[in-house]
Amino acid sequence: MIRILIAALTVCAGSAHAFCGFYVAGGGAELFNNATQVVLMREGTRTVLSMQNNYQGPPEDFAMVIPVPVVLKKENVKTLKKEIFTRIDALAAPRLVEYWEIDPCYVEPPRRMLSMAKGGSGGDTKALGTLGGSFGVKVEAQFSVGEYDIVVLSAKDALGLESWLKQEKYKIPEGAERLFRPYIQQGMKFFVAKVNAKKVTFEKNGMAALSPLRFHYDSEKFELPVRLGLINAKEKQDLIIHVLAKNQRYEVANFPNATIPTNIDLVPSAKSEFPFFYVSLFDRTLKANPGAVITEYAWQASSCDPCPTSPLSEADFQTLGADVVPSQGKVADAYDARQGYVLTRLHARYDKSSLGEDLVFRAAKPIVGGREWLSDGSKLEQGSRADSYNNFQARYAIRYPWTAEVKCQNPVYGRWGGPPSDQARSAPKAAQGTAFVERDPAKVEKLAESSIAELQVKGLKSEAGKPLRKK
Repeated sequence: MIRILIAALTVCAGSAHAFCGFYVAGGGAELFNNATQVVLMREGTRTVLSMQNNYQGPPEDFAMVIPVPVVLKKENVKTLKKEIFTRIDALAAPRLVEYWEIDPCYVEPPRRMLSMAKGGSGGDTKALGTLGGSFGVKVEAQFSVGEYDIVVLSAKDALGLESWLKQEKYKIPEGAERLFRPYIQQGMKFFVAKVNAKKVTFEKNGMAALSPLRFHYDSEKFELPVRLGLINAKEKQDLIIHVLAKNQRYEVANFPNATIPTNIDLVPSAKSEFPFFYVSLFDRTLKANPGAVITEYAWQASSCDPCPTSPLSEADFQTLGADVVPSQGKVADAYDARQGYVLTRLHARYDKSSLGEDLVFRAAKPIVGGREWLSDGSKLEQGSRADSYNNFQARYAIRYPWTAEVKCQNPVYGRWGGPPSDQARSAPKAAQGTAFVERDPAKVEKLAESSIAELQVKGLKSEAGKPLRKK
């Protein structure tokens, strides 16, 4: 039995975003899911799915259609605050740090051994329910939560479900019947969360952030239904999945897997161009590993180094569903509830032609990489390697070599730390919302100082962590 506590899906793309369901709009309007973040908490057979959505389109009622394995009841559904989604995304996002070279004449005093790697630092629901029977569609449940009017449907065939939604005056994109079919054959239900646009606030650009929606159910399977999201796809879609599990990282079982190159030194101008660099690096990595899902982060959930934001708290665990998973009643205290968990971030980029099945997850062996540690005494960890615990991250650095006078006979170079006393320390910069960034493959060569052997990219100036100095 797979025992997963939390998995999170953050979805980002330029004109359309990957999604484990799709949008249908009333009045013939065309909608595209603009940004979606999903958190799946799972233990045993219990899954808790939390979802935050933004949509862009006319201010009319619309609905999200999501395949679910069982009929949901009102007590299974609630709304959440949206801050948790921003935090979990920032915690595992690719990050940019700045380091200043320590005075080469500085003599470091003796200190205790620290284990940073393993330690912890820091509406009207009746409208949808009256005519389903004529198409083999049955309304299994209907209720309202917040601004959502929710209907759970079952269907005998895909064409009947498509016809029912059309009769209810929803515009169904071409190809919906084909994508409905495998879910109906599996006996899955369809969670339709209709939104009353009068209950949400629209921005001037037509976008509206809805209240996050959470629901839970029991099922033997642990997989992510993403094929329906292709209905809303105009171009490439980015799919980012976060998995938080007890003593375990995860990868996909039905697609290739690869890790992102990390510990690459960047030129100072990259401070303002970091998102451009990262999407270029990601595209290069995907080209070298066709069809792969890229691991960007696998780290102990109770710590981070460097930290764009603080690790998840016990309150965050409760928000994401710890209040409804079976084992939480057996936990001795809040501290124990979070110990031993590993947060994994997976990133896929695909279109309608390259994703033919839903994502299935499997347990994977621990990896390390992307830390400020020398792997062979001279080079930083640019790739991933197997280890007994997980400490892998997509980390990139701008380094400022020592430029003042050297007043000792045996200077020691290549030691890095915070800024000089007259400069303020800046927090690590997380690369978020990269799907909206203009993609330029040449940014890798233009911004990378250190070489990237696995992608055959020659650095501008130096090997990782050791900038060249003028003699």
